[in-house]
Amino acid sequence: MTDKPLEGKTALVTGSARNIGRATAHWLAGSGADIVVNAVSDADAAEAVAQEIREMGRKAIVCMADVTDKAAVDAMAARAREELGGVDILILNASSRAQVPFLEITPEQWRRVIDISIDGAFYPSQACIPHMMEKGWGRIVTMGGVAWHVGAADRVHSLVSKSGLAGFTHGLAAEFGAHGITVNCVSPGFTDTVRPASAGALPNVKINAPIARKGTVDEVASMVHYLCLPEAGYITGQIMHVNGGMYLGGS
Repeated sequence: MTDKPLEGKTALVTGSARNIGRATAHWLAGSGADIVVNAVSDADAAEAVAQEIREMGRKAIVCMADVTDKAAVDAMAARAREELGGVDILILNASSRAQVPFLEITPEQWRRVIDISIDGAFYPSQACIPHMMEKGWGRIVTMGGVAWHVGAADRVHSLVSKSGLAGFTHGLAAEFGAHGITVNCVSPGFTDTVRPASAGALPNVKINAPIARKGTVDEVASMVHYLCLPEAGYITGQIMHVNGGMYLGGS
C-alpha cells in the first residue's frame, strides 16, 4: 500500500469541468494520477480544474471535445498518449440531464441525450482500451443513475441512455477482464450539484430513502476513486449504488 497508488497512471475524466467529474479528477489526482480534463463548451471551467490539479503536484491537460464526435475523441486520446503516456483510467462521466415530457421530446433531443451517454462511452472506450491492453492494466467507470431503477417522469430519454450503460458495462467487463481491465458503473442518487440551465430545475421532492438527504459530489467521486485503485482489481461488471438507500436492489 502507498499513499500514491495511482502514481504513473493517467486518467481521462469526461465531463470534468464541474460537479462529480471535477471531484473525481481531484480524488484521482490525490492518489497520484495525472488528469485529462474534458469538457465540450466551458473552456474556462475546464482550465480552472486543470490548474487545481497542477497545484496538487500532478500533470493536467485540457481537451475540449464532444464525446459524440469520434474524430474529436480519437484526437483527445492521441494527445493523452503523446503528452501523458496514454490513458490508463477512463471515467465516462459526460451526460445530459434534460427534462422534457415524453410527448414533447423531439427526435433531435432524443438522439442527443442517448448519444452523449452511449456514443460518449463507445468512442472513448474504443480509443483508450488498446493502450490498457498493451499495459495489461486498466480501469473504466461508467456513470449511471438511480432514476432508471426507480422511474422518473419527463426523463425517458435519460433513463434509456443510462440503462444502456449497464449493458455496456457488463459487456466490456466480460470481454476485457482477461487483459487486466475492470469495468464498473457508479450509480448516484440525488446529488447536490450545480445544474446547467439545459437540465432545468431539480423538482423539490422529498427524498424517500433511509438517508433522507442529497449526496455530495465527494461521496460519489470517492466510490469512483475506489474502483480505480489496485486493490479493486477483483471487482468488475458491477453497478455500485451511491444513493442513501433510495434503491436497494442489485444491478
